[in-house]
Amino acid sequence: MIPEAVGPADILAKAGRMRPLATAGAFRDSRQEQLAASLVAGAQPLRDAAVLIGLVGRQDGTGLDLVMIRRTDGLRVHSGEVALPGGKIEPEDASPVEAALREAEEEVGLARSAVKPVGLLAPYPTPSGFRVFPVIGLVAGRPALTANPDEVAEVFSVPLAFVLNPGNHREEFFEHASGRRHYFSMQYGRHRIWGVTGNILRRFYEEVFR
Repeated sequence: MIPEAVGPADILAKAGRMRPLATAGAFRDSRQEQLAASLVAGAQPLRDAAVLIGLVGRQDGTGLDLVMIRRTDGLRVHSGEVALPGGKIEPEDASPVEAALREAEEEVGLARSAVKPVGLLAPYPTPSGFRVFPVIGLVAGRPALTANPDEVAEVFSVPLAFVLNPGNHREEFFEHASGRRHYFSMQYGRHRIWGVTGNILRRFYEEVFR
C-alpha cells in the first residue's frame, strides 16, 4: 500500500530496494551486462545515458514532487517529448550518477550540491540504442529551476503520489523494426508521459514500491 503523501523518509526507507550507488561504475563496465542490454534493445553497441528521478518537497508540505521536463521542439531525437532531466554519459563523467547530476544542472539549473543521490534503478535499454541509468535523488528545499532553451521548452513537476499510483498507468503498444513493443503511459493534465520515460517510472514503482 503506497501512502498518499510519500516523503523523504519513505524514500530513504526504500533505499534497500534500490541498486547501491557504488555499483554504478562496475555495472556500466560489465561486458556481460552490456551484451544482455544490447540483445534486449536490438541495437549494438549501446550508448550510455543517465537520467535523474529528482524528488523535491511539495509547496503545500504534503509529500514529494517529481521534476520533469518537456524537450524543445526541433531536436534530432525525442523532440517535444516529456522526459526526466538527463542525457548521454560523457567521457569526463566519473559515473552515471555524476552524468545525471551534470545534465540536470545544464538542462534546468538544478545545482548538483542540492541533490542527495540515494540509489539507482536497473539500467533501461531503449530501442533507439541507449542504455539509460536512472538515478534517484532527493532535492533539498525548493530551488528555482530554469529551462535551458536549447534543450528544454518547459520545466514542471508531477506529484510523486500520482506517479506511484498504478491506476494512472496505461499499457500501450507500438510496432518496431525488432518487433512489437509495449510501454506505459500516464496522462497528467496536458502532459503525456510515455515511452522510455513512462517505462522508467513504471520500473521505479515496481522495483521500489510494489
